[in-house]
Amino acid sequence: MEWCSPSGRRSFPLAMMTADLALALLVNRTSSFYDANRPVYMTYLEHTRVTAPTLGRAQSIDRSIAVRAADNFAVMQDLPNGEQRTGQAFPIVADFDPFSSFSFGYFANLKRVDITIQRGKLLVFPIPEPDPSVNVVVPYCSFWNVSFAPDSTDTALHLLIAPTPRFPSGLYPSEVVEDPNSGLPSHIEMRAVEGDETFSLDYKVVEGHWLIVHGTFSQTEKVAFMTFKVVADVTYSNIAFPSEPPDPRLAGTPTPSPAPT
Repeated sequence: MEWCSPSGRRSFPLAMMTADLALALLVNRTSSFYDANRPVYMTYLEHTRVTAPTLGRAQSIDRSIAVRAADNFAVMQDLPNGEQRTGQAFPIVADFDPFSSFSFGYFANLKRVDITIQRGKLLVFPIPEPDPSVNVVVPYCSFWNVSFAPDSTDTALHLLIAPTPRFPSGLYPSEVVEDPNSGLPSHIEMRAVEGDETFSLDYKVVEGHWLIVHGTFSQTEKVAFMTFKVVADVTYSNIAFPSEPPDPRLAGTPTPSPAPT
């Protein structure tokens, strides 16, 4: 069986492929593209709308972001003429790859959104080399149960994923939609095994880089005697890729990030 073409796209009909293999090829293709096409610097505007539906309250946060992608160090300006600060790109860096190993923390209320990320290694599934003596190879992912959504096609995968008992905690990709033009994910939804924490990310290829252009984050928060869900909806715009540091504080050697344990 031929696993994939030189470009990494599928070279046989979806009907001949298990959902596990389809996901593995998509993840490997994404990791390869991401690793080969990471930006050095990015600038963009972000608009975040934070709502607490049960409380009937909402708040907007607008910032300009200049970030060094290698270590997610950013200089941020509250718009139109607010505070300037440094740290991780708010609320989440636009070139985040949710297939990689990472640790993730999320807290939101109507006054602030805190998302912290420690990024680790890219995920690459081992795919056997073609063997003419083998008629069928059945891949199996022991920690995710992968299936095709009813609208999944040869040219645009739509995969649904549930955790197995071997994936006891943390975030997992519950839904992945492929862009038929780029062959990369256009939509990824992440869910927590424990609790109701979820986030969805919409991606586009912008000037050769695979980036988030829209995201939604939600989780139930408990403050004093109140329990309420907070939803943060984020849109990225005016994305650019300077060849030189857009701010002097972004010059220098990136700080290595510890891999998640």
